[in-house]
Amino acid sequence: MANLSMAIAAIVLGGFFASKGQIWALGAGTAIACVLGVHLVAAIGGADMPVVVSMLNSYSGWTASAAGFMLNNDLLIITGALVGSSGAILSVIMCKAMNRSIVAVIFGGFGAAPPKSAAGIGPAVPVGDMVDLDDKALASALLESKNVVIVPGYGMAVARAQHAVRDLTDFLRGKGINVRFAIHPVAGRLPGHMNVLLAEANVPYDIVLEMDEINEDFPSTDVTIVIGANDIVNPAAEDDPSSPIAGMPVLQVWNSKLVVVNKRSKGAGYAGIDNMLFYKSNTKMYFGDAKGAIEKLVAEVKSRG
Repeated sequence: MANLSMAIAAIVLGGFFASKGQIWALGAGTAIACVLGVHLVAAIGGADMPVVVSMLNSYSGWTASAAGFMLNNDLLIITGALVGSSGAILSVIMCKAMNRSIVAVIFGGFGAAPPKSAAGIGPAVPVGDMVDLDDKALASALLESKNVVIVPGYGMAVARAQHAVRDLTDFLRGKGINVRFAIHPVAGRLPGHMNVLLAEANVPYDIVLEMDEINEDFPSTDVTIVIGANDIVNPAAEDDPSSPIAGMPVLQVWNSKLVVVNKRSKGAGYAGIDNMLFYKSNTKMYFGDAKGAIEKLVAEVKSRG
């Protein structure tokens, strides 16, 4: 409500300055706009951050377009409108994928309190411990599989592991193993982030599937490898009504026969919440930097092939 009030006040003061030419109105509007800009993003945290990046990108485009009107510059108007509209479209896509309201995003709905628990249901409590898996055991599991799904995330992007992942994919497919990729709409930092990285590594586009296309196939998947992803495979989105990501569509990797999660540490993901996937009986942890870990895995499977 405060953000909406400041936005209206800034617009009113801007109109007053335009019609009356009062410098104090310009100064007051500028001061309010500065406070509004800080207030819009100061409380943002967790899984909402990628949406903020996209929205700020959109705002910059509309600002450039407005400057184009002031300067009578058609190029600024057109390019600003393109940047602004594309950023807005990306934000809508991300909000839908993360179960967020675009209206709440624009007017400061970030960092809101998580949904209240249903009666008798509290936050999920980890049951059991994380179980490690080494490259030898993982290589054996992969070579004995018929269907493998790879779920890339931001950790793969940071480590620049996409080429090592492509090498693993090529080798397994050469052995007659069906390897596919499962892409969540907000995996990474922006929609399409993982698609771009996989395309750069020349991964065949026909084996890169969106969440809605592959979620039903996890029960028939022998091994699912999660590389640097966290919140997009967190079962709390479906099982824990008190979770900040409750209701967010996720990849249901836990339905696979074996889930192997590659992470650098035991830390939480971008949303800052624990992932119950790590404690499930069919989940094993494969710790290490994504590039180094996958390269070791490639060497291991090739040594057996």
